[in-house]
Amino acid sequence: ACAPYRRLHLCNKNMEKIATSTTSDTLLAEVCYAAKYEGQSIKTHYPKYDEQYPGSSFTTCTVLARSFADIGDIIRGKDLYRRDKGKRDKLEENLKDIFKNIYDEVTRGKQNGQALQERYQNDTGDFFKLREDWWTANRETVWKAITCDAPDDSKYFRGTCGGDEKTGTQAKKQCRCKKEDGRPDDQVPTYFDYVPQFLRWFE
Repeated sequence: ACAPYRRLHLCNKNMEKIATSTTSDTLLAEVCYAAKYEGQSIKTHYPKYDEQYPGSSFTTCTVLARSFADIGDIIRGKDLYRRDKGKRDKLEENLKDIFKNIYDEVTRGKQNGQALQERYQNDTGDFFKLREDWWTANRETVWKAITCDAPDDSKYFRGTCGGDEKTGTQAKKQCRCKKEDGRPDDQVPTYFDYVPQFLRWFE
């Protein structure tokens, strides 16, 4: 599959410059910064795309969800994009070093340190399991960042909030779900980040 235009121009430059001494909290801040900048870029350029290709059926939320999923693939070491191989390899090596620091940090902790050592005992090198866990723990915060500048009336294309396919409701404000009591929850309405990247690129 060919990489789509959005992946060629994904705004992740600050992620390429993250210090390898970074901790989990600092990494989250940098990823959220990249996500927010990407969201701003989409808000600026998507209307032009929609005007050029009317009837594409892609909503702002759908476009944001696809870039969100690409960011998730980068973090988890699953990104297939290869144009700037040197930069891509540098980013991946930086992320390995960062997750080595996070691994050392969490496995030496007094709380759950032993349990985490056992969970990640065979995960050294690429740290894929740790990276997957990190993304699972932080994807909601990253989604909040990428949708920060989404229009208030932005709706996700299907009902995925608070239930299954039959009972789920639609994310209707800034592409975000809400808690049952009506307070904003920033729940992620998309699972594109769990769809293999090459399948997303075929669309």
